[in-house]
Amino acid sequence: MMKTCREATRLMSESQERDLLISEKASLKLHLAVCGACRNFNKQMKTLRHITKSYAEGGPEKADTEK
Repeated sequence: MMKTCREATRLMSESQERDLLISEKASLKLHLAVCGACRNFNKQMKTLRHITKSYAEGGPEKADTEK
């Protein structure tokens, strides 16, 4: 069954905290294949995750302050 955007965004958020079940991954992948808004949201979440992870690890700002 096709997920709603609300259900898809919930799964995207939960995937940051836990491994999704195979059925959840499949239904999310199907939804993302047809929903541009959710694909955009997923891309934004991945970008934010990358930025926050980089910041937490010291990122480029730390390198600038150590000079």
